[in-house]
Amino acid sequence: MADPPLTPAIVQDAGDGRVLMLAWMDEEALRRTRESGEAWFWSRSRGRLWRKGETSGNSLAVVELRDDCDGDAILLRVRPNGPACHMGSVSCFAPWLWRRVAERAKERPAGSHVAGLLDAGVSECARKVGEEGVEAALAGVAESDERLVSELADLWFHSYVLLAARGLDPAAVEAELESRIK
Repeated sequence: MADPPLTPAIVQDAGDGRVLMLAWMDEEALRRTRESGEAWFWSRSRGRLWRKGETSGNSLAVVELRDDCDGDAILLRVRPNGPACHMGSVSCFAPWLWRRVAERAKERPAGSHVAGLLDAGVSECARKVGEEGVEAALAGVAESDERLVSELADLWFHSYVLLAARGLDPAAVEAELESRIK
């Protein structure tokens, strides 16, 4: 059975303006969204309607619904109840490295460095951030640009793992940095 006619729906956090996800709506999803005040979409992979959060609990309360100027896209401004991304990120448009770390944290594949660190606990994840921070600082003072980049990559990676170990999202760090702009 073919999918019904679908319209792209851009989902945006009404509070901070962050784009959370892109999904698809048919006429029935649009009707249910308007009637319920919660976001409904057409799942192309499942071939059916679904209410965002029906399995995860991470629903989207719709604050505003707008059509674009051509009527071929929809903007949903929402108040999210938890992460929008099925991988556990605040946004489906999170940095690729965070998406990878979150995926490994969720699935815990055998042999994964992320899974191993998380299994070792928050203290081990924090220790690795400290170790990599020192190595990055030393590389910044006395080593090549290539070595500095390599050590900073290790620091960023292990910082993401520490966030995952604490159940946090990089969006919290971004929000903190934005709050410091004068």
